[in-house]
Amino acid sequence: MEQVRITLPDGSVKEYNQGISVGEIALDISPRLRKAAVAGIVDGEMVDLSYQPRDGASVKIVTEDTEEALSVIRHSAAHVMAQAVSRLFGGVKLAIGPAIDDGFYYDFDLEHRFTPEDLEAIEKEMQRIVEQNLPITRAEVSKSAALEKVRSAGQIYKEELISDLEGDHVSFYSQGEFEDLCRGPHLESTGRLKAFKLLSIAGAYWRGDERNKMLQRIYGTAFAKRSDLEVHLARLEEAKKRDHRKLGKDLDLFSLHEEGPGFPFFHPNGVIVWNELVNYWREKHAAAGYVEIKTPIVLNRSLWENSGHWEKYRENMYFTQIDEQDFAVKPMNCPGGILVYQSSLHSYRDLPIRCAELGLVHRHEKSGTLHGLFRVRAFTQDDAHIYMRRDQVQDEIIGVIDLVDSFYRAFGFPYRVELSTKPENAIGSDDIWDLATDALRGALEARGLDYRVNEGDGAFYGPKIDFHLEDCIGRTWQCGTIQLDFVMPERFDLTYVGEDGRKHRPVMIHRTVFGSLERFIGILIEHYAGAFPVWLSPVQAVVIPVTDMHHAYAHSVARELAEAGVRCRVDDRNEKLGYRIRDAQLLKVPYMLVVGDNESSSRSVSVRSREHGDRGSVPVESFVKTITDEIRTRSGVPQKR
Repeated sequence: MEQVRITLPDGSVKEYNQGISVGEIALDISPRLRKAAVAGIVDGEMVDLSYQPRDGASVKIVTEDTEEALSVIRHSAAHVMAQAVSRLFGGVKLAIGPAIDDGFYYDFDLEHRFTPEDLEAIEKEMQRIVEQNLPITRAEVSKSAALEKVRSAGQIYKEELISDLEGDHVSFYSQGEFEDLCRGPHLESTGRLKAFKLLSIAGAYWRGDERNKMLQRIYGTAFAKRSDLEVHLARLEEAKKRDHRKLGKDLDLFSLHEEGPGFPFFHPNGVIVWNELVNYWREKHAAAGYVEIKTPIVLNRSLWENSGHWEKYRENMYFTQIDEQDFAVKPMNCPGGILVYQSSLHSYRDLPIRCAELGLVHRHEKSGTLHGLFRVRAFTQDDAHIYMRRDQVQDEIIGVIDLVDSFYRAFGFPYRVELSTKPENAIGSDDIWDLATDALRGALEARGLDYRVNEGDGAFYGPKIDFHLEDCIGRTWQCGTIQLDFVMPERFDLTYVGEDGRKHRPVMIHRTVFGSLERFIGILIEHYAGAFPVWLSPVQAVVIPVTDMHHAYAHSVARELAEAGVRCRVDDRNEKLGYRIRDAQLLKVPYMLVVGDNESSSRSVSVRSREHGDRGSVPVESFVKTITDEIRTRSGVPQKR
């Protein structure tokens, strides 16, 4: 029989009979490996265990204890859920059911409206399907046969998907009586699905288009082990308690209104947090050699055509007409910043020029994707654009990395780094992209940062470094970014006069630290569970007089604190002392200062700390020094749970 040569991850090469499957290769390596295997990676592509690699292929076995396995497990869980729904309810039309970060979902079209009780019934049916241990098999059919198959079954959404697919053949996966259009890969049987949970019901437009029918979406999650699922569910419960939308209302930070969907309204308390972040941002940027600029929100069409946004980003933009000319509300700050650079001549001695901007931008997001402060239509980017010579690129990128690092440490965020490369809709030559990507990679390696490559996720004008910070309950958020751009300087004909007296082309960095102030505030609310460190807290101390007799002294203490720059108030309501203390605790006030006879006579305050409880009586002067030191040093980060 003909042989095939297979290269394993350690570089060794083994020969097998032609037709051997990935699962059989795993068994040959080790029965233990075969037991843990859920899929394979052949020449970089994830495949089923039944897949038969060609001669010369490289093969890696994906085991259930790896991150790579989760997408296979979750995708299979989505199919099991769809099978359960099809068994329990009549006339189900199936849409799509992918694996996503932290779980999976499936979209359904049926007359019955799902309820929370339905989720329990679907889960039970899923468990029965798992116990049946149905083999999951893959079959390829011609596109015409596939269309006939789904039409006869009344699966209109699958028909649309198949019609849009390229190629002459498509694949289906079957388990028992259930069959679904799918590229795979999947587990080899339903019995391999060990730990899953259905989480919620939502509405979702078909293909995310508001003009299409609203479908019913069921979200779930799945893991290789029950213990991992339990940890994840505990994290979800903690996240519910920290939901920034609820805490934003409870702490009177911001609100959302139907009159402005996707446009958040910040209240006085929220503006205090906003301003403190902006003050910190300005201090750090001034120290790092940045100058601040401000550019208009509305600019004409020709600018956006020149930048490439009119072609590449138009569906996300808002438009208007002024004096019968087309204008756009800016979705990004960079073209306006470029006009500032162009407004004067520059010498090589001027570079690098670091221009920072807190720029309000607007982007059209579909209504179904809007989510508190995390997904909005208007937000303030803490942008900066750096113009530099080519010999300055690496040092400038490292400087931005150092700045981002100092910001995230101040808030208690560890982070990981991704290098995102050329996307499909890129502008500019391959040579320019290679040059920019190599420059980012070189800076990361010179800085000694571990990173992973995110292929094809760069901006349309350049590759980027993305910072994914981790909050205190283990969730990750993409915030800061560094984008290296050789394209925009070319499109806008940016120049500087070199040492040789000739014009040269600068290189441009686009970068953010917070990403969006609105979103970063939402992240901070959940990171701190609303209990901001003292320097960010809208109210830093509340003075609570024991009785009416102590009102005057309470107000004198509050005045002394206010004169020292402390945000404080007096709670002299006609309520019991315990009630007022509990109210301050619910509002996450860092310090409660109780004053009675002893405190009035000794010029002291009885300190109750949000973090450390009763700290006893201290002189007013001592407390003022303590709290002002905390504010000045911006101390206080949450402990990881």
